[in-house]
Amino acid sequence: MLLPVGRNVLCLLSFHLSTVKVPSMETASSSSCSILHGLSNLSSGRLSCRLSSRGHFYFRPTVASGSKPLVFPSHSSTLSANLTRRPNGLASQSACVATAFSSLSSEQQPAELGLLLEVEGVLIDAYRLGNRQAFNKAFQKLGLDCANWTQPIYLDLVRKSAGDEKRMLVLFFNRIGWPTSLPTNEKDKFIKSVLQEKKNAMGELMMSKDIPLRPGVEEFIDSACNEDIPVVILTSYGRSEEKVTRAVVEKLGEDRVSKIKVVGTAEVRQSLYGQLVLGNRLASGSDEEIVKEVRGAVSAEKQRIAEEVASMLKLKVELDTSSSESIQKVVAALHAGAEFAEIPLYQCVLVAGSQSGVGGAQQIGMSCVVLRSSLISRAEFPSAKAIMDGFGGADLTISRLRHIL
Repeated sequence: MLLPVGRNVLCLLSFHLSTVKVPSMETASSSSCSILHGLSNLSSGRLSCRLSSRGHFYFRPTVASGSKPLVFPSHSSTLSANLTRRPNGLASQSACVATAFSSLSSEQQPAELGLLLEVEGVLIDAYRLGNRQAFNKAFQKLGLDCANWTQPIYLDLVRKSAGDEKRMLVLFFNRIGWPTSLPTNEKDKFIKSVLQEKKNAMGELMMSKDIPLRPGVEEFIDSACNEDIPVVILTSYGRSEEKVTRAVVEKLGEDRVSKIKVVGTAEVRQSLYGQLVLGNRLASGSDEEIVKEVRGAVSAEKQRIAEEVASMLKLKVELDTSSSESIQKVVAALHAGAEFAEIPLYQCVLVAGSQSGVGGAQQIGMSCVVLRSSLISRAEFPSAKAIMDGFGGADLTISRLRHIL
């Protein structure tokens, strides 16, 4: 809903568009066609602007009552600050618009980049290092002394179940025998209790020092910060609870964390996308019409989006049925991440370690690079720009990322 149209502008302005003649689409330069098309459909109204901390000028339309809400396409450009000013200090309307449009086509700026990172599979590959330990801790917690998975037993179960943890437990207890006190009709309940205890144990392991960060991830983040690339860590979705993923982020160190942004559930709700689409805040006046239209469009697409992404994933990999997040939750996190990075959505890239992250990025057209982990080692991701095994060296670096994109 916000349109970034420039940088290095040190003013906040609003002006009427009704008196401004918009160039025709035939004469508009390709770099400004999307904006001109949007403006040409606006017969009257106001366009308010604000300046972001990264120097982007954001335009937001306010539409008169009864008018059709205008949704601008995403666009990033440069707006000159050399504007003709009136005696009262405001820029001339026609000069402002003309300068903005001429600068769109006359000057090409180097493409900016926003970096979004998942936690599980990217910052940490906990399931490669701690999954077997977590199962054994769960067995101990439940008093199952006969159950102890050695590395050969664990790998055999993973291979025969294709990594499905519920099936791993069924295969194992079919082999050694189920607890004698367990009624036959309560096997499913028993399996769920083991998986819950295992999830709790995995969370404790992830927060502890027993499972370190992935090799090279700290250097990767440092390189991005040194090149003034905004780094956003997404903690609002994943297998683990948010308190666990935030604890993993803290392993980066206080100094490094101070240079990045962490977007969790609270930050998603605070974002513009969260306020408008997720219904966390109702706007007033003409903005309410925009809210209603956006919500209506999203509601109409919800089922189609979920089914389409789920169908795509089922064709390629065994779906993670234990995960409770929806594709909409992932999409909301990606939108919020781009907002907090203050970089247009299409100039952000997600470094993903999960199937749901890749599906969400594909749904909204965000570039995605997959980092192999124990959870997705056999998956295929045709929509990803690249699939890497790790950070540094011949794998993922900032320079290689720029080359890929």
